[in-house]
Amino acid sequence: MNIKILNLIEGSKQATGLTVIIDVFRAFSVACYCFGNGANKIIPLGDINEAYKIKEEHEDYILIGERNGKKPEGFDYGNSPTQLENINLKDKTIIQTTSAGTQGIVNVKNATEIITGSFVNIDAIINYIKKVNPEEVSLVAMGAKGVLESDEDKLCAQYIKNALENKPNDFNKIKEHLRTYISAQKFFDETKAWAPRRDFDLCLNLNRFNFVIKYENKEFILINI
Repeated sequence: MNIKILNLIEGSKQATGLTVIIDVFRAFSVACYCFGNGANKIIPLGDINEAYKIKEEHEDYILIGERNGKKPEGFDYGNSPTQLENINLKDKTIIQTTSAGTQGIVNVKNATEIITGSFVNIDAIINYIKKVNPEEVSLVAMGAKGVLESDEDKLCAQYIKNALENKPNDFNKIKEHLRTYISAQKFFDETKAWAPRRDFDLCLNLNRFNFVIKYENKEFILINI
């Protein structure tokens, strides 16, 4: 198994084989909470205007996501697991568009398979990759807005790579590092209501979910492990 770590939107364009698009803070952690709360499917989009159009055509769909971290006008929810943690989404269709995670998804060109990456379902991801046993694995750390590298996504990619290569991981060390890392500081800033402090813990709730999110036919679907 050839495993490579790539970065940002350019990395997603270069990805081949089984590709994991990683967005820890917060898109693909949020997607897990949506499925965990009963969502039927998620439609990930890069273009916010397309998201608005689909919502207009399907008023019962739930529109979630962010631009510059904040919930855009007309969205049902932002890019926050805290907002969605206790929402009943049974059988709902979600439209999701974000500045990094979903941009990575729509920019993948040459992958044989695409799944999402986060810490909240990381063992399921690792076990799924081991089961599929592909020749190539691309781990794409999306970073901030898909253009600036950030440690939470790079560390998630390295965690997956280590596990696949039977090398040890120290998640407590990762979490403590991220607590003081620049991309997490929004969660501890009381003036930023769009980034609740609880988001930090929910995004780093290791292995809360035992499923993989796969991108297929322009939709996210859930695969139980």
